[in-house]
Amino acid sequence: MGKVSVRFFARYAELAGCTSSAVNLATPATVADVIARVREVFPGTTALPPQPLAALNLRQVRLDALVNEGDEVALLPPLAGG
Repeated sequence: MGKVSVRFFARYAELAGCTSSAVNLATPATVADVIARVREVFPGTTALPPQPLAALNLRQVRLDALVNEGDEVALLPPLAGG
């Protein structure tokens, strides 16, 4: 089992009840695996979209990107602007 840091922003932080935490899961894993684990650990996050935007170690990535112990996954709500 490896520990992966998770950061939540804006609405996602409200759903999770925190701005950052960590989850334990078998690594290597994918960003999608981290999101699945987040949904198990933080009940409010079941309201996350099926495929939220995500960043791995400060770089936006697809959900199939590999995650290793000690990495940071950030879940990013859609951005609106004008």
